[in-house]
Amino acid sequence: MVWSQTQWQLLDASVRRQLERAPSESEAWKAIVSSAQQILRSFSSSFFLVTRFLPVAKRSEVEVIYASVRFPDGIVDTFPLPANEQLVMLRIWEELYLESLKINGIRNRIFAGVPWILAGFSEIVIRRHIPAEHYLAFLSAMRRDACPKPFPTLENLIDEYVYGSAIVVGYFLSYVYGHKQPAGLSDALECARRLGIALQLTNFVRDVVEYHRHGRLYIPLNLLAQEGLELSDIKSDIASPEKQAGLLRAARALAAHAEAGYDFARRNLYVFSPDCRAAIDACIEVYGKLNRKFLDGVSPLEQRVSLSAMEKFRLLPPGKYWRVPLAYVRLI
Repeated sequence: MVWSQTQWQLLDASVRRQLERAPSESEAWKAIVSSAQQILRSFSSSFFLVTRFLPVAKRSEVEVIYASVRFPDGIVDTFPLPANEQLVMLRIWEELYLESLKINGIRNRIFAGVPWILAGFSEIVIRRHIPAEHYLAFLSAMRRDACPKPFPTLENLIDEYVYGSAIVVGYFLSYVYGHKQPAGLSDALECARRLGIALQLTNFVRDVVEYHRHGRLYIPLNLLAQEGLELSDIKSDIASPEKQAGLLRAARALAAHAEAGYDFARRNLYVFSPDCRAAIDACIEVYGKLNRKFLDGVSPLEQRVSLSAMEKFRLLPPGKYWRVPLAYVRLI
């Protein structure tokens, strides 16, 4: 799913009107959650599905968190703007975020000119005591997307990009999910870090062709070099059979690293609060299944690989199947 800049602007205007008329903070929060859920449902059917297994209050916060990362991602991925204008938009968004944290209450933030997504997200950051710098790291990764350059090694990729694009997002969610004693917050954050890396690497493999169109390369140069490929080979042409075969092997090396992350998350699922484990486990299994398709030989160079509805359904918690149809008629 791709939204144009105009679609985002229309939604922003609509939600702002609702919030300006909201008679209370609770009604303002409901309006924000409803719109954030619309964004999640439109952009990610898989994540929308697995979040249905969260308790309602936590699920609402996760939906708002998703909106907070989806919009800046849209700036660099889909807005038809030169890089310098994308960077200006991200800088303004960052300034509004920092300003929002200084204002008490959703409606006060709205009347101060804060975008509705940030008004809601700031509420979560304050409520859950999430370090403010985590979102700054995310926005830094988005700026890197506006001016892409290759990564020499997997370690560089994780430290310089995945940390901001995925790991800190996992941290946001960990603060919402909560942890189970005797495990501590640090245990939950480590599990979220490993799972966040795995999810991002799977997405890198899945969308390797689309990223190529955007001039981005997330497969580290040393993995390409092991296949006899140079950066100039990837930039100029990925259509020749020899280069495709090498690129596929390098991409599968990322998928193999992701597989280790999913295994770690499965073994350490117990560190999270019990009421969130079903959703996290469903996320691990759905994206893990997608990742295994690459390891089993399915090529992301030919088409965007996905799971069928039945494949996803079989990976969901059996005792909670009833939540799936209800989610799509908006009853839960």
